[in-house]
Amino acid sequence: MTSKTEQTAAAGALGYEQARDELIEVVRRLEAGGTTLEESLALWERGEELARVCRRWLDGARARLDAALAEEEEEGDGKAL
Repeated sequence: MTSKTEQTAAAGALGYEQARDELIEVVRRLEAGGTTLEESLALWERGEELARVCRRWLDGARARLDAALAEEEEEGDGKAL
């Protein structure tokens, strides 16, 4: 059995698509039911961690896009002068 710290570190190492796909599977299993309370709680916790991983990837992508757009805008302003 892995510790919570090991699970968190492993989730942080996932790429966006991997985390998203695993999150979809977690949600599917929770919606299907048939798991014990303990299993459901473990799935919920895993889903929360995967959602955080996805959010970090999306936030990072947004920051990179914003920086690229700002740089493009600055270059465009310089050429107009």
